[in-house]
Amino acid sequence: MTRLRANPWAVLVVLSLGFFMILLDTTIVNIAVPSILSDLNTSLDQILWVLNAYILVYAVLLITAGRLGDLWSPKYMFVAGLAVFTLASMACGAAQNADQLIAFRVVQGVGGAMLTPQTLTIITSIFEPTKRGAAFGVPGGVAGIAALTGPTLGGALVTWVNWRWIFYVNVPIGIFTIVAAALIIPNLRPGRRHGFDIVGVLLATAGLFLITFGLIEGQKYDWGTVTGIISIPLLLAGGVVLVIAFFAWERFQAEPLIPLSLFADRNYSLMNFTTAAVAFGMLGMFLPVTIFLQSVLGFSAIKAGLTFLPMSLVSMPVAPFAGRLADRIGGKYILLFGLTMFSIGFGLIDLVASVNADWYTFTLPAMVAGVGLGCTFAPMVTVAMRNIEPRMAGAASGVFNTTRQLGGVLGSAVVGAVLQNRLATALHDQAVARSAGLPAQFRQRFIDGFSQASKSGFQVGRGQSGGANLPSGLPPQVAHQLQQISHDVFAYGFIDAMRPTLLVGVLVLGLAALSCLGIKRRRREPQPATAQVAVA
Repeated sequence: MTRLRANPWAVLVVLSLGFFMILLDTTIVNIAVPSILSDLNTSLDQILWVLNAYILVYAVLLITAGRLGDLWSPKYMFVAGLAVFTLASMACGAAQNADQLIAFRVVQGVGGAMLTPQTLTIITSIFEPTKRGAAFGVPGGVAGIAALTGPTLGGALVTWVNWRWIFYVNVPIGIFTIVAAALIIPNLRPGRRHGFDIVGVLLATAGLFLITFGLIEGQKYDWGTVTGIISIPLLLAGGVVLVIAFFAWERFQAEPLIPLSLFADRNYSLMNFTTAAVAFGMLGMFLPVTIFLQSVLGFSAIKAGLTFLPMSLVSMPVAPFAGRLADRIGGKYILLFGLTMFSIGFGLIDLVASVNADWYTFTLPAMVAGVGLGCTFAPMVTVAMRNIEPRMAGAASGVFNTTRQLGGVLGSAVVGAVLQNRLATALHDQAVARSAGLPAQFRQRFIDGFSQASKSGFQVGRGQSGGANLPSGLPPQVAHQLQQISHDVFAYGFIDAMRPTLLVGVLVLGLAALSCLGIKRRRREPQPATAQVAVA
């Protein structure tokens, strides 16, 4: 066991198991969204909270958790985070309604925040600078495995057992990793004492919550009044003001949550934007596509998961290779290529989506996206952390992970807002266009049913048709006709809404690719004179 503790690669395997569990939870929950929507009889805005409650808490606590690791022990924080995450996963699986599931997801976010910053801190401490690219490439490969395992395993569990097992599956992984971490990870004790900026945490949490709430719930309230003088624009403006107040407060703190000095390094600043953009694109784009595959095309969860298997199969072997290549030549052009391919892949998915699509329709686009994803993670982390001093590794990794998660929060919220807004328009337009075949006395009631669907938050789970309240007490022949037309309205309306929604993520990834042109490449060390003579 002592030999394993002395081997940084053995430690990396254990750290990667914890990282795997966090990533598995994200991908596996996405594939189960349509089933959760139907089983808990919940709406699209509530399922966005199931996703975002976790990410929001995770994001705002990452930096504080990183500092607790510096003070206490990265190992102990890693193990404690695993325990909290594992217990919360059991509670999520037992949730009886959407409110309970959201609450337990919040606790999961606390556990994930405790665990994650310790990973980069420990890797940075135990690996030499020249080997960190390869080390960071392992989590990149793990991301590929999680992307492969999550949709496939989640699809199998949802199809053949129950969606609750997507959370229960974390339990054996968590227990095994807790034991392995306790035995193998060295007990590094930086002993750095930190102040804890409670005011900063509260300002950031409140600001981000208001922005997220406004984006997710905006369509439900027609982007107007929520209650009394409280309106969606007021909430969004209040969130922005609190975020600005947070940065103003941080400027005058002796030990700010976000050390602004880190951003003096251009590469670190650019990679923070890039990691936010990648998270924005991934979380934002997978949600509408997952609903499309299962609720529109009628795929089972396992078929939907297998549809994007080519992306995982391609990204998994590419990621470690990209990490090693970044060590040798730098990550600038690898990142530029990866982000471009990633955005092209999702652009192609958007282009070929139709009501007649099948799993093979998405094979080539998924492979293109997989190449891009594999070329992104390891070079991005390598470029970001290359010039960071070891004493700042904890702070830098905390800020970097926080930025990524905030990108995910914004991606999910913005894409959710665009999707709901476009659905409100598309369902109405499709209802108007397709109601011509109905008896005249039912047409307006049919149109009104879809026009008011946003008031219930949109019901878009498996077997649902958007949440429209359709006329009742109809003759059997009319009822059958109405059912068929309702299906067509929802199917074509969802595709019409999904196309501009996916383009938002594609554009953000494209901007991230262009920003990589600003990366400063690593300077080559001058060779000794003797070596130059020998070559001549």
